[in-house]
Parts: sequence; C-alpha cells; structure tokens
Amino acid sequence: AIGGWMGALLGQAADIELSAVARGATLQTLQLNGLQLTDASGSRRVQVHAEADPARLGPQDLVIIAVKAPALEGVVSNIGPLLGADTLVMPAMNGVPWWFLHGRNDAWAGHALRSVDPHGRIAQAVPPPHVIGCVVHASCAMLAPAHVKHHFGQGLIVGEPNGTTTPRLQALVTRLTQAGFQTTLSTHIQKDIWFKLWGNMTVNPLSAMTGATTDLLLDDPLVREFMSSIMLEAKAIGARLGIPIDQAPDDRHAITRKLGAFKSSMLQDAEAGRAVELDALVAAVLELGELTGVATPFARALMGLSRVHSQVHGLYPRALA
Repeated sequence: AIGGWMGALLGQAADIELSAVARGATLQTLQLNGLQLTDASGSRRVQVHAEADPARLGPQDLVIIAVKAPALEGVVSNIGPLLGADTLVMPAMNGVPWWFLHGRNDAWAGHALRSVDPHGRIAQAVPPPHVIGCVVHASCAMLAPAHVKHHFGQGLIVGEPNGTTTPRLQALVTRLTQAGFQTTLSTHIQKDIWFKLWGNMTVNPLSAMTGATTDLLLDDPLVREFMSSIMLEAKAIGARLGIPIDQAPDDRHAITRKLGAFKSSMLQDAEAGRAVELDALVAAVLELGELTGVATPFARALMGLSRVHSQVHGLYPRALA
C-alpha cells in the first residue's frame, strides 16, 4: 500500500514516467486501468507502465522498494535490469534494513546483518552506493488490486547511509516535496530508523500474537511493563551504536495511545495470513544486541514467543536459528 501511495503521488507529475513491477491481479489492473489513489481529496487514477519482468522496463532514476521484509530477497533477485550507474534505490520498509551498518567508520562498519540478509543476496543485488535510506510516516491500505487508500500522514525522512548531504539527496528531497510529501533531509538516517523501530518492535508482534489493538495492549499494566523493558534494551543498543533515543518508554506509549484502537501492520498481516516481519523488527535487534554487548532477555522472550506463534499459524517459515 505504501508503494502504491508513493507511486501515485510521484506519477501525478507531468515530467515523471512512472513504472512498476507487479504480478497477478495487480499487474493486470495496472495495465488496464492504471493506479488508483483514494484520499481526503477524492479518488484519482495515474497511468503507470507496469511489467512482470523488470528487464522490460530498463534502468530507472529511482527505484522504490515497498514490500514486506520476508519478500525482499526474492524481489531484489530480479532488480538488476532496473539499475543504471546512477540509479537510487530507496527501500520504504519497516524495521532494520540490511544496509544499517553501512557508512560507519568504526569496528561495525559494513557488518552484514544475517538476521535480515542471511545469505548476503540482498547486499549483493543492491550495492551500497545505490542506497538511500527512508523512513515513512504514513498509513495506507489496499482496497483492491492497484487501488490504494491513504488514511493519514505524508511524512518521509530520507538520508544517505553515511550521513552526508549529497547533491543527489538534495535533488531527491526537492522532487519528493514537489510531489506532495512532507520530506525531511536527515544527516543520520539510522537514528530515524531506530526511533521508529523503537515503538513498533513491541506493538507489532504483541498485537499479532494477541489479536489486540494498541490501546488494549497499553491498558494492561503487565504488557505495558514488558514493552517498556524491551524498549529499554533497544535504547541501550542505540546508545552503543551512536543513535541515542532521548525519550522514555512512557513518552512513546503516550504517542501510541493517540492512535486509539489501532491495528498494527503485523496484526493486519497475521489476520490476512501473510508472512510477518519478525526478522526486521525483532531478530535484527537481538543481533545488534549481541554485536554491541547489550543483553536483551526481554526482546529474546518476545522473539521466541512471536516466532512460535507465527510458525504455528504458518506466518514465519524460516527454520529456528
């Protein structure tokens, strides 16, 4: 849904040729009727060149990857034809990305995160120089194939993995802003990724396990205490990595409460029988804890419980680590 929303906004510009790689009913609908976006201002369609084979599209200026983390390795296995020498690849996804430790100048520089890229295939398919980091602050849903409903939020935070402000990044920020996004240029995109993760790494798996909306999770003092304990572990990891979080868990809980009876994306995935993003949201935190020497007993408990629940329901196919 996020990818459809982003594509629809960009595709409204007269000088942008919008392309999409799709399959099944989505591909058929895109080819026949284009991409439909419904938001507060109404409903409109955008023409898009959609193909199942990326080779039929050729090199692009910008490739936005907006898939669930379990599908990423398969998606990028065919990304080669889309990449030219100067192509930007901007993953618009939840959780810790495979490139999270790229651009550093310390002992952890370039460390491959096996929790999210176990075979190194993602890093091989998308070389680091192509990557632009992105954090999305928006809520969207698919009403039907190639029909996106935008609920709220227009925010995009984008940045180079090494924190520099490059001409290509500045040009991208300008283009995204012109398209209607509330775009922020970040000089420490990993910190922005970590802060978003700090809230949803607990809410998402707990809601998927229990079927509860976020307000019900926070209403239970034991669950709220468990969430806070995990967040303190993640906060300690962030401090070791040089991406400190200034807030306390209760500050973030207060923000989450403002969403009301909100269904997390992982709960929606679980209800629809789709694979869940446990590796990018939780397993990666455990790996970073081991790397930085921070104990994560509460996060490990969350991962174990979530993994068993997801495997029982066919939502997490990977073998136990």
